[in-house]
Amino acid sequence: MLKHEIIPVTPFEQNCTLFWCSDTKKAAVVDPGGDIEKIKAGIAKHGLTLEKVLITHAHIDHAGATDALASHYDVLIEGPHKEDQFWIDGIDDQKQRFGSYFSYAKKFTPNRFLNQGDTVSFGNIVMEVYFCPGHTPGHIVFFHRESKLAQVGDVLFSGSIGRTDFPRGDHATLINSIRKNLFHLGDDVRFIPGHGPMSTFGKERRSNPHVSDAAVGIR
Repeated sequence: MLKHEIIPVTPFEQNCTLFWCSDTKKAAVVDPGGDIEKIKAGIAKHGLTLEKVLITHAHIDHAGATDALASHYDVLIEGPHKEDQFWIDGIDDQKQRFGSYFSYAKKFTPNRFLNQGDTVSFGNIVMEVYFCPGHTPGHIVFFHRESKLAQVGDVLFSGSIGRTDFPRGDHATLINSIRKNLFHLGDDVRFIPGHGPMSTFGKERRSNPHVSDAAVGIR
């Protein structure tokens, strides 16, 4: 069975997520943006063995502590999509914009870039990968079909959507990613966004002012 704990990190309260297999106690961390001691404490609290670090996209608040966490546990880094390589290469530039907040952040090297249709696994858990560009060009989403639970990074939020004013962001592409690649997974799918409270795809399809049926002209 899939278990999870949301661990808010960085001054942006980014929803780093600790996932684990209840049968094997093998775990994965999604988007370790910072506050690595909080993440390590969560792993220890549940008696877990970290198997890999998973990245939805390479903005610094999601990926800043990737290298530090993966090196500490000597585990693989999987994700994002290869189109986010330029954001990985720009980690140092991102650091300069935020001063001392992200002094620990450094560039990392994924062991495996991820594509639509790929899967990632830890313990007995298998999560599906969906390519959802728009917020960044290489953004991906992780979905556990049995639990009807997704980790969507900064693609979709409760009542909002990801920003598209960053380099290589695109609003129309983001809307298409959500409508065509996520909503079809089911109204009852719960999702963990990159920031803020959880929601369901059904709630957002009905009422999200940016991407609901009504917002895109479907009655």
